[in-house]
Amino acid sequence: MPEQEQPQIYLISPPEIELSRFPQTLARLLDAREIACFRLALASQDEDRIARAADACRAVCHERDVAIVLADHIRLIERLGLDGVHLQGARGIRDARAELGAERIVGAFCGASRHDGMNAGEAGADYIALGPAGETPLGNGARADQDLFAWWSQMIEIPVVAEGALDAQIVRDLSPVTDFFGIGPEIWDDTDPLAALDALMPAGG
Repeated sequence: MPEQEQPQIYLISPPEIELSRFPQTLARLLDAREIACFRLALASQDEDRIARAADACRAVCHERDVAIVLADHIRLIERLGLDGVHLQGARGIRDARAELGAERIVGAFCGASRHDGMNAGEAGADYIALGPAGETPLGNGARADQDLFAWWSQMIEIPVVAEGALDAQIVRDLSPVTDFFGIGPEIWDDTDPLAALDALMPAGG
């Protein structure tokens, strides 16, 4: 992957979406900003609900040549015509790669663990997501700090995503040492997600 002057935006869906409105909001964001990838990461485990959301979001993404990956549900990827899967940790990466083939995206969230990230990369992950990059009461309290991203960018060729509790200062601090920013909760709670995205990660900045 060529080096980017500024990390790319990797958009992450809210855990719940309203199908009568969210596709239009997503389209507005994709039309306004250059988005590298969109992750559908619903809290629901209902496959019919996931499929309907995936169909709507896939249409928006593919019309704009933006890749769409689904969190966790490997067996739905091919049936729904999605571009890949996003898994939790290194476990399952090798099986996902074998099932989905070389053309589809396989990514992994590895928390703040250098070890898990390297294992996922060795198993065939296309990218590693590390986080939370900011302070949050969620999870086990471990934070993926700037030193981890700096080490990764110097030592590992696999692209890395910084996500979790981002703010404008963290974005500025991590921009030299990450390939992507995984942006989701930081913008969806705002009445204007596009304005929130522009404030968090200014275009051309």
